[in-house]
Amino acid sequence: MKLIIFLLLSFFMLIGCGGKSEIPDQLPSEPAPPGPPPAGMVLVPAGTFVMGSDEEDQQPQHTVYIKAFYMDTYEVTNRHYMAFVKETGHPKPPFYKDDDFNTPDQPVVGVTYYDAMTYAHWAGKRLPTEAEWEYAARGGLGNKKYPWGDEISAKQCNYVPSGGKEADGYEYTAPVGKFAPNAFGLYDMAGNAWEWCQDFYSITYYSVSPDSNPFGPDSGYTRVVRGGSYLSINPKYLSCASRLELKPFVQDRYYGFRCAQSP
Repeated sequence: MKLIIFLLLSFFMLIGCGGKSEIPDQLPSEPAPPGPPPAGMVLVPAGTFVMGSDEEDQQPQHTVYIKAFYMDTYEVTNRHYMAFVKETGHPKPPFYKDDDFNTPDQPVVGVTYYDAMTYAHWAGKRLPTEAEWEYAARGGLGNKKYPWGDEISAKQCNYVPSGGKEADGYEYTAPVGKFAPNAFGLYDMAGNAWEWCQDFYSITYYSVSPDSNPFGPDSGYTRVVRGGSYLSINPKYLSCASRLELKPFVQDRYYGFRCAQSP
């Protein structure tokens, strides 16, 4: 009898004292990554943005949530890429002897998608998704056309403005960081070199894309590059939403990359 009474009292005490604490009033927010960003990277905070534009392969515009991640402050340079080549024996990039493209602080170009992926793995990083790249390029400015706003001039990035190839001060790729960063602290998100993303390219993907951290189509062949280059004549290729389809083995002087990393 005493045992029954003890069990009943224990049951009612649990109900009275512990019931409410088991169900939180609200879901916890996404925790901030611990500590400072890794060297050479910036924290891109979690947030929501409208991805795409009214261009054909950038439709429909759709709202996407991106969780926090780190992104390289600059495009991967010749200095960093050649350190990777030296340590691993990976093939040298095709323009490493070309004086127009081989200074240590210029972005490495002539790398394939596979080269970029191999470097990223060596560095303990990865390529950004297409959605992460666009979100990072916009720098929290909402639906502005470029990383800094809606207007463009030769003072803002390395491309071919109406004044000619050298109107921005550089005939070829510029050393990284020569133009002002966007609001997230990222440099050269427009112009200088197109940047590989990890996604397969699909002109119809935006119509079926998840609304949270999309990773691109499950299968395909061609990949996405973003951001335009020093040889972009039409400013539309420099917009945050612009996307280009490229075969993954292409090596040319317009294509480079930067890396991302998950916290």
